[in-house]
Amino acid sequence: MHQGNHRDHEGAKKLFELTKDVKVAMLTTADQDGTLNSRPMWNNEIDENGDIWFFTKLHSPKTAEIGRDNQVNLAYSDPSSQTYVSIAGKAEVIRDQALIDEKWKESLKTWFPNGKNDPEVGLIRIHPQQGEYWDSPSSTMVHLYGYVKASLTGESPKTETKKVNLA
Repeated sequence: MHQGNHRDHEGAKKLFELTKDVKVAMLTTADQDGTLNSRPMWNNEIDENGDIWFFTKLHSPKTAEIGRDNQVNLAYSDPSSQTYVSIAGKAEVIRDQALIDEKWKESLKTWFPNGKNDPEVGLIRIHPQQGEYWDSPSSTMVHLYGYVKASLTGESPKTETKKVNLA
């Protein structure tokens, strides 16, 4: 699954820059019958290769769904900065104590009260394949100007939208 660095081109750099300060990502997986399920995940880390890491309980609906169909989607939203990102990729569930030790933060005890040595603690690694972002100017004055302009001219404010191939 690991295929080297896919963060080097300009679109990928912008995509990952936009997500780094968003605290929560919505992870979407598919159930056996194709039903899509989304749940919030604490945005933990994007490594030097561009893979995205989350902590998880090893026995959970999301890990079972990833085991059956590893195609997932992440959605990031930060209305305060008008940043919106969607990333599609392949996920895998990993139980590797050395990686858990390396990526562990004490704040994770909120979700894993038995700590990093709990045998139920695991990692989800997502290898992004495609992303899309919507980036708008975030100042209140810009939004107010955009609202007035839209009201007067019927033109909506400009948002930068870009699809990025990460494979």
